[in-house]
Amino acid sequence: MTSHKTLIATAGIMCIALSSGVSAALDGAGLYRERTCIACHGADGREPVMSDYPKIAGQKAPYLLAQMKKIKDGTRSNDSSIAMKNVMHLISEDEMAVVAEWLAGLPR
Repeated sequence: MTSHKTLIATAGIMCIALSSGVSAALDGAGLYRERTCIACHGADGREPVMSDYPKIAGQKAPYLLAQMKKIKDGTRSNDSSIAMKNVMHLISEDEMAVVAEWLAGLPR
């Protein structure tokens, strides 16, 4: 009986942990910070740390997503995208879409 209670409690804890991870993964602002986008594009996507980096707040989500995919797969490769290419392994395609939607909803 004790092992069943332990098993049930463990399963419950795992469900809570997994569900909180899913909700965090759907937070565009959180992903933007966690996946280090903020380091180059600024806190709100409007103030990049270098003039070569684009202002991405308010851009159309399909455009942002396409650019992220191109940088990740190497299709887009230039001096400005090299830094981003080095961190794209941190973000999945689903997460890219969430970040793109969040950025699109921000004012320019």
